[in-house]
Amino acid sequence: MVTDKSNDKRTLIIEAAEKLIAESGFQGLSMQKVAKEAKVAAGTIYRYFEDKEHLLDEVRLHVVKRIASSVQAGLRDDMSLKERYCTMWMNIWTLASSSSTTLSSRVQYDSLPCAHNPENRQLEREMFSKINELFEQGKEQGIFKPLENPVLAGLSFETSVVLARKQSMGLYQLEGEALRAAMEASWDAIINH
Repeated sequence: MVTDKSNDKRTLIIEAAEKLIAESGFQGLSMQKVAKEAKVAAGTIYRYFEDKEHLLDEVRLHVVKRIASSVQAGLRDDMSLKERYCTMWMNIWTLASSSSTTLSSRVQYDSLPCAHNPENRQLEREMFSKINELFEQGKEQGIFKPLENPVLAGLSFETSVVLARKQSMGLYQLEGEALRAAMEASWDAIINH
């Protein structure tokens, strides 16, 4: 039986690995470094994770879960399709433009072999269910173009990520009306005309 204390250690290990990956990537990651960062014995890691690959898989899922929660925060059933879209677009903008490395590290995790595992893909679809629901409802109502959901996401929500990253690099400043216009343009890219 897993106790709260053991869950705490497991979480500490995952968070330590995530921090080390954000700082120096996957190449320099070792179980000894993770143990030192988490302040646990190296052998303790193997009580929770079979090997480094298992740990990386769990770290990736931990990051994806946090992103999904942030992106879908504040949604209500009584919101219109566009209100839900705008809420998620702004949530993504906020997450991507923050000092957090969460979204940028997501790209690293997506390159791992475990990211393409069908079970993990299904888990991600479940985590991001509100986005898929939005696109499916929009297509059923004839509002969105009849494209696959990943294509709709690429034309709309991923725009928010790219714009926020460029702003955080100081390439331009989007706020107020300019930010709303960018969001409207991404909405416009996926709706039927």
